[in-house]
Amino acid sequence: MNELSRQATLNPIHAPHAACSQCNLQELCLPVGLTTAELSTIDHLVSERRKVARGDALFCSGDHFTAIYAVKLGFFKTEVLSEDGRHQVTSFYMAGEVLGMDGISAETHHCDAIALEDSEVCLIPFNQLESVSLKVPTLQRHLHRVLSREIVRDQGMMMMLGAMRAEERVIAFLLNLSQRYIARGYAAADFNLRMTREEIGSYLGLKLETVSRAFSHLQEEGLVQVEKKRIRLMDTARLKKLLSHDDASR
Repeated sequence: MNELSRQATLNPIHAPHAACSQCNLQELCLPVGLTTAELSTIDHLVSERRKVARGDALFCSGDHFTAIYAVKLGFFKTEVLSEDGRHQVTSFYMAGEVLGMDGISAETHHCDAIALEDSEVCLIPFNQLESVSLKVPTLQRHLHRVLSREIVRDQGMMMMLGAMRAEERVIAFLLNLSQRYIARGYAAADFNLRMTREEIGSYLGLKLETVSRAFSHLQEEGLVQVEKKRIRLMDTARLKKLLSHDDASR
């Protein structure tokens, strides 16, 4: 475990009182329809909450896989080291989403998970989760859905990089964030970007200057309003139409 990853473990919050059943994100993290007894069983899975300061790693590539993490507060990015020594952003995670599943197959993490702001996660030991899911079929199905969602997200990313032009990638990225914020009860068209333009470029396979030009052009067209990290989607319907029109023309 490297120094960044070690720093994140220094702030555990042992939290038997922080029941999943009382969490306002439970509809995002947990399956719907669990009985009171089943929720009680799941509450015991969360052995602790962990605070991760901005810029610190929750886990790093090469760390032994022991748990998955439900984001309670904050924002994370995952990144890998490419062959030419560059850090490639592979995904972003916000409150209510689960990260760490990259380590399931080989029991070793294959990416770094870095906090983009002061964050907090619920630690769920994976061996205990597997054991409980065998007794609670609803939880097992939900776990499969979460894994499937990760696969679909990866496929969507591959399609985006392979088929979309630069500005379309930025539009798709903003609309995706908007949908995720809606699911959390936040404003759909007015939000702050937790990541830098450079990190967005890394994720979308674009240079920093290209991302900046795309934001500038979208603002000139009256589609978005950009104030540093604050983004306002001024015409969501038109943004969606631009993507669907370009898809149809290909």
